[in-house]
Amino acid sequence: MPATRRRPHRNRAAPRPARPFVLWREVLTAYAAPALTAGTAGVVTGRHDLAVAACTTIAGTSAVVALLVGAWLRHGGRPRRWTAVTPRAVLTAALVVATAGAAALLGWFAVPWLPVHTPLPATPWLERLRVDLPVSAALATTIVTLRWRGTVTAPLA
Repeated sequence: MPATRRRPHRNRAAPRPARPFVLWREVLTAYAAPALTAGTAGVVTGRHDLAVAACTTIAGTSAVVALLVGAWLRHGGRPRRWTAVTPRAVLTAALVVATAGAAALLGWFAVPWLPVHTPLPATPWLERLRVDLPVSAALATTIVTLRWRGTVTAPLA
């Protein structure tokens, strides 16, 4: 009778090591994902304005917000204690409300201000800012916060 060796099996409950949080990858993803999805939707539906906005206001806002939120969360490589111990959903919700609110205010005030103070004409794409900015900011903040929080362990007391 042949001898059988017992193969050690991996404990399925053991957590896998999390991928490290790399800010430039998060910013690149924050730009590429909405640019591809919204751009594809604009091309498929024949909406030229959506295809252009996908690569400018939508993806650009996502990348800028991902950079700002990610850099703030990293805080020089050392997370703030309260961001590491606050439950993931609460932290994400608080940051989403803050960034989406700031982006909504920026969009709301930029629409009438830009045509008056810059050579940009008052065009329909400016009206898109009131929707594009807060939605992009909320999505980018949610994704970056959840990914960052998945790589951070709570500090010991």
